[in-house]
Amino acid sequence: MGRNENVLSFARTSAPDCGETALNLVYQAAEVFSSMEDHARETEARAQSLCKSAAERLKLAEKRLEAAERARREIISEADCKLQDASRALRQAQSRIEAAEDQLVAVEFRAQAVEAEAREAKQALALVEEAIRRRLLCPNPDVDIRLNGVP
Repeated sequence: MGRNENVLSFARTSAPDCGETALNLVYQAAEVFSSMEDHARETEARAQSLCKSAAERLKLAEKRLEAAERARREIISEADCKLQDASRALRQAQSRIEAAEDQLVAVEFRAQAVEAEAREAKQALALVEEAIRRRLLCPNPDVDIRLNGVP
């Protein structure tokens, strides 16, 4: 078998064999066409199977993509809520710190006022003590003589 394996021979034969030869050629052609159709059907079936498999993989990939997208949106939403909560907590903490600072300033002013009042009271007390010492504890010498009965 060589190059002529796929080549049909159309050699002339005698007249009575012509009909039979033609019929054989028709059968051979029909077998070739049938084989080609079978091959085409098998190829088409494989192609359809590949397309169906690819479509199923595509649908599965789309579902995974949608799920991932949903999860991403949920994560972003949760992160946004947490960020808003943290921001609100930070503002509240800053507000409390400012209020505490204001209270501290007010307490410092009150403490300064109390210290000033205490200094003033201490000075007034010192003046009272001095007045008591001068008038009551250090009596006039004339008063001291009369109390002792000495003329």
